[in-house]
Amino acid sequence: MKRESFAIGNVRVRPGSTKNTELPITRLVTGAEVSLPIRVVHGKQDGPVVWVNAAIHGDEVVGVEVIREVLASLSPKEFRGTLIAVPVVNVHGFLAGDRYLPDRRDLNRSFPGSARGSLAGRIAHLFLQEVVAKCEVGIDLHTASDRRTNLPQVRADLDDARTRELATAFAAPAMMHSEIRDGSLRHVAGERGARVLLVESGAPLRLDGWAIEPCVVGVRRVLAGMGMIDPFEDEPPTPSIECRGSGWVRARRTGILRLDAHLGQHVALGERLGALYDSFGKTLRAVYADRDGIIVGHTEAPLVNSGDALVHIATIV
Repeated sequence: MKRESFAIGNVRVRPGSTKNTELPITRLVTGAEVSLPIRVVHGKQDGPVVWVNAAIHGDEVVGVEVIREVLASLSPKEFRGTLIAVPVVNVHGFLAGDRYLPDRRDLNRSFPGSARGSLAGRIAHLFLQEVVAKCEVGIDLHTASDRRTNLPQVRADLDDARTRELATAFAAPAMMHSEIRDGSLRHVAGERGARVLLVESGAPLRLDGWAIEPCVVGVRRVLAGMGMIDPFEDEPPTPSIECRGSGWVRARRTGILRLDAHLGQHVALGERLGALYDSFGKTLRAVYADRDGIIVGHTEAPLVNSGDALVHIATIV
């Protein structure tokens, strides 16, 4: 029996085809319309419905490139199921290179939103109604926040068997059991029955190959694991390092930071990670690991104040 077309917004996508569409959000003060860009890959054969999104924070460009490369690898005639790709959720922030919306709201703290709420609330509501409500699995792509960088990692509810299976399939260098934050996409989508992987990789406003490639392959692994595309790797991937709990090593003096540690490095309690110097090169304070674990993130700011977060260490299970 022929598969039915897929409805989203005011368009329908025929089986075995790909279609770009836009969901209207609002208008700029110039009168130009701002819309949510979407591409639907509607396979010829039945299968799961999955979404992948990026740039909920407007300065997180890594995921936009990840989605571009994933889409370039897919053939709708061979695809099984349906993929909804939303490369830029926070369109206003993306155009401005800004993490937030014009009213300084964090879109990822604004779900479920409301059709008559703030701009953030309206975008959140639209995304839930037109994308999340149609899907059983979502992949939410992020980077670190301002002047930080992250090891490619999956953050998810690893105590849920199905979510753990998806995170394992992604096979990022690390996967972290992560508590859910109120108002986040992962929180609200989970309440509606979807399994969500939140992926962190790289730094804002940068397109680093080391941050992009593991995510492109990871998304494709999830699709393959769900039977939506054929397996594409000859050998099993290196399993993720599982982590539970993490914390930031903070500066205990104000100074110029010189980090000797790097992302993915395994460290031991008390291990030297770098030091803080004054402008003449005098050592003010060494920086030491406060636990055993793996470095999953660190600051990229050379000038730090006492109390600033320097190195993010996750505890390995």
